[in-house]
Amino acid sequence: MTSANVVSRETWLTARRALLAEEKAFTTARDALSANRRQMPWVKVETDYAFDGPKGRASLAELFEGKSQLIVYHFMMGPDWKEGCKSCSFWADNFNGIVVHLKQRDVTLVAVSSAALEKIEAFRKRMGWIFPWVSSSGTSFNADIGVSPEPGRPFIYNYGREVTEMDELPGISVFARDAAGNVYHTYSCYSRGLDMLNGAYHYLDLVPKGRDEDGLRFTMEWVKHHDRY
Repeated sequence: MTSANVVSRETWLTARRALLAEEKAFTTARDALSANRRQMPWVKVETDYAFDGPKGRASLAELFEGKSQLIVYHFMMGPDWKEGCKSCSFWADNFNGIVVHLKQRDVTLVAVSSAALEKIEAFRKRMGWIFPWVSSSGTSFNADIGVSPEPGRPFIYNYGREVTEMDELPGISVFARDAAGNVYHTYSCYSRGLDMLNGAYHYLDLVPKGRDEDGLRFTMEWVKHHDRY
């Protein structure tokens, strides 16, 4: 850790109040951005996707589990992978405790991967997770939503970058369901857009060293599955 600028308590309070003004401006701007996000137009989902889950085959509408809003975390775990992505696992470690709270606000959270259900269930058991997680194996869901390339099909990630070297990429998508049972795609984010959904990273942003990733080959090189630290 580099040497700190050590000052008197009074000088520290002056600096802290100045930073607080910046933090409040950021919070106000974030609230406005979130409001704009909620005003995005919707697209009706016309494809009859079906997913394999612990309770059997389920449609996209059935993944809502009676709620009107659905958040899907696109968990990187391909058909030939032996285990889930360690970075997605870092995000997923935030999920267990929030599922029940989200349901109180009419929201269901589910992870979706293209790996077969038996692989997902084995990895879930190893990691001690209880949040819903289903397989999209045999469907075009991942490709259609922009997280899994298909051979011979152009693949644009995060609304602009063509990707050819990856077989799985992360993302988060939001869907809404109306009283008639119609499902709509309302939002998706990718790459750094996922940052806001990782509580651990935001705690690291508070400490003097921050995320401490500048000297690494890539930002999350340090991350491991939680049972391997």
